[in-house]
Amino acid sequence: MAKEQPSFEDNLTQLNEIVTNLEKGDVPLEEALSEFQKGVTLSKNLQDTLDHAEKTLTKMMNEDNQEVPFEEPEGIDDKNDD
Repeated sequence: MAKEQPSFEDNLTQLNEIVTNLEKGDVPLEEALSEFQKGVTLSKNLQDTLDHAEKTLTKMMNEDNQEVPFEEPEGIDDKNDD
C-alpha cells in the first residue's frame, strides 16, 4: 500500500517546527544538519505546490474547452492612483 502524502498545511507546519528548533541554537550539529536538509526538501516541495497552484489559477477554458492563459480585460486597472 502506498503511503499517503502529507498535505501542504502539514508540510508547512513541519517546516515551521524545524525553523523554530534551529533558531533556538541548542540542537547538536549532526541533528541540525539533518533537520536543515529536511527543511530544504520541504521548502522545495511547498514551492512546487504553490507554483502548480498558480499555474492552475492563471488558466481558464475557452469556448472549445481548451485551457488558455487568463488575461485581465482591457481597461481594468487594479492600481490606486489616488
